[in-house]
Amino acid sequence: MTTTLTKPPADAVPPKPPKNGGRRRGLKAARAGGQHHAGPIAYVILAVFTLVSIFPLFWTAIAASRDNARLAETPPPFWFGANLFDKLEVAWKDANLGEAFLNTTIVAGVSSLTIVFLSTIAGFAFAKLRFKGRNALMLIVIGTMMVPPQLQVIPLYMMVAKLDWTDQLQAVILPSLVSAFGVFFMRQYLLQALPDEIIEAARVDGASSWRVIWHVVFPAARPAMAVLGMLMFVQTWNDFLWPFLVLTQTGNPTVQVAVAGLGRGYTPDQALIMAGALLGTLPLLVVFAIFGKQIVGGIMQGAVKG
Repeated sequence: MTTTLTKPPADAVPPKPPKNGGRRRGLKAARAGGQHHAGPIAYVILAVFTLVSIFPLFWTAIAASRDNARLAETPPPFWFGANLFDKLEVAWKDANLGEAFLNTTIVAGVSSLTIVFLSTIAGFAFAKLRFKGRNALMLIVIGTMMVPPQLQVIPLYMMVAKLDWTDQLQAVILPSLVSAFGVFFMRQYLLQALPDEIIEAARVDGASSWRVIWHVVFPAARPAMAVLGMLMFVQTWNDFLWPFLVLTQTGNPTVQVAVAGLGRGYTPDQALIMAGALLGTLPLLVVFAIFGKQIVGGIMQGAVKG
């Protein structure tokens, strides 16, 4: 059996390559898996938002380097004076900020770690476990978020006074060991980030509930745990009302309580107050500068996995 090959006719016109349309589609396909570059307008907007965000801290440092007379002038100063380091030294000594930093680190660290641990376990239970009253209990947890914190001050203070915990750090730590927001936050994250098939596979392999939590839930919830820990650390560090009620400036003050005692007098020293506020803010900036990239990377990793 023989096969014959037919040649195309001489007048046949070869197909023309696509012009702009095909080129555009090719560029779009090539860029689909690559990085997107922002235009100049995006950079301008980002620069404006960055300056607006940095300006309060910049102004705090300027005010800490001036005196009351210069701060009262119009227009106010927009550059540093010569008294910044002197005011920082005076604020550090007068407010006993060394002990205050240690106390606040203990309070914020213990509270943040406990909140992250308990919220992850509770969030897993509300998201993946089936038990009676689950929805009702979740509504109660959400309902506690709607209660103003000021309404909790009087009963909490009565309990602390009865336990004789005034002016002690446990009076600040224990009320902040559980967070309704943390439970809700972790529940919403685990609903999407943790497939039911992984839990069922672990159960089939004979894993107990605690082993599932330790080897399955915690690795899957790591990005959300980092974000929640950062938020709770900042919130506890900046908390003022409750520590101010149960702690004293001469006993076991936190940073906010210690800074509140600066500049007292008939004419408050605004520069000294600003210096204390600047010192109280610097540790948060250092923490975010060190762990901010890991936290943002964890958020993006969790978003891609979800």
